[in-house]
Amino acid sequence: MHTMNDPLTVTRAIRIGDPAPEFRARTTCGERSLADYRGSWLLFFAHPADFTPVCTSEFVSLVKAQDKFDAIGCKLLGLSIDSLYAHLAWLRDIHEHFGVTVTFPIIEDPSMAVATAYGMLDPLAPDAAAIRASYVIDPEGIIRAITWYPLNVGRSVDEQLRLVRALQAADNASASTPEGWQPGMPMLELAPVSLDGALQSGQGSAPWYYRERPSP
Repeated sequence: MHTMNDPLTVTRAIRIGDPAPEFRARTTCGERSLADYRGSWLLFFAHPADFTPVCTSEFVSLVKAQDKFDAIGCKLLGLSIDSLYAHLAWLRDIHEHFGVTVTFPIIEDPSMAVATAYGMLDPLAPDAAAIRASYVIDPEGIIRAITWYPLNVGRSVDEQLRLVRALQAADNASASTPEGWQPGMPMLELAPVSLDGALQSGQGSAPWYYRERPSP
């Protein structure tokens, strides 16, 4: 595995709104770079290790939901510090025991360059297992959402899908999405930032700072 910038490091923790660090690496589907995903939404996620129960459950669920991610133009890309051959052996095992084929790429990162650049490694952790981290990256290569889970708790694939859908809807409508928003539910107007706007908003029972609008 080699990177486009040497070394691939950041000087502070990655935040929402940052450009995603570039990389080029070997994967289970051939060599990939972040630039390959420009123009598409991307769910880039790390799993702590191959052949582990929680990670296996996540991958099986991701495969079953992949058509839903495809339908909204969102690609899937995984990563762990395991080698390419460990990835391939694990995916073969998943296919044999669970009857699903993992077709999205999984990066090998034995040097931990990509995991370090994205802040997936806890410097105080007792081993080199990557955090169960996910990054939603938009078509311009900007990080739009970050979720971190502990090693012993699996992510909700449905929530990851909902998150991408909500980000896309908010962008398209120049609005916000309320708690638990799903496609078809009302969205929220941006709150006024002037007294005139506040006085002219929220006529009726709704407060001026909480104005719904139909989803497009």
